[in-house]
Amino acid sequence: MIYTLIRSKRRTVAIYIRNGDIEVRAPLRMSKREIEQFITSKEKWILKNITQSQKQETKRGDFSLNYGDTVLLMGYSCVITAKDISVAGKPFWFDEEALYIKPGLTPDEIKHTCVELYKNVATNILACKTHEFARQMSVEPSDVKVNSAKARWGSCSAKKSINYSWRLIMADEEVVDYVVVHELAHLIELNHSKRFWAIVESVLPDYKDRKKRLRELQQRLSGEDWD
Repeated sequence: MIYTLIRSKRRTVAIYIRNGDIEVRAPLRMSKREIEQFITSKEKWILKNITQSQKQETKRGDFSLNYGDTVLLMGYSCVITAKDISVAGKPFWFDEEALYIKPGLTPDEIKHTCVELYKNVATNILACKTHEFARQMSVEPSDVKVNSAKARWGSCSAKKSINYSWRLIMADEEVVDYVVVHELAHLIELNHSKRFWAIVESVLPDYKDRKKRLRELQQRLSGEDWD
């Protein structure tokens, strides 16, 4: 098999499938023979995931948005609905059933409009939720930002700045709360130790279920091209 090998100061070897390509990460001193043996032992898993990755890429390539399609916003399935914006005086607005945008847009323009709406809503809601839970957890982030990260729902920097991907706003409110609490917990415990998860659980006793639902959303979005 053709693969990319990345060595680092890690203790174990791991295989990642990225866009149909195989990436192997291994400890600095692990021999090539050991790496090859490990890859051979995971051949069925690799082939299965390559096939799945290729299907997702095909699905992403076919992704487009049109009036009448359904998108997620705070967990609600909202129908993209054409409506004269001059009535509301806004470029877009939404409720629990529909996402309203002006008529006559192309699929690319519709997607761009949806992304702008997501960013707008995410900036407001995530900032409010972060400060609300920060008070509850007795922590104080230095800043709250929304970015376009694809690989992470959220992150916490060494300078105590909390960052979220605007894509998080597609999740339902309980899942959003989980990511917020998760990142704030890093202001107390930087790693994912037992103490870290105990902090998360003290705020959200059902965090494991919320975490599972977040993975399900990730799976759905893997077949949607929002770039």
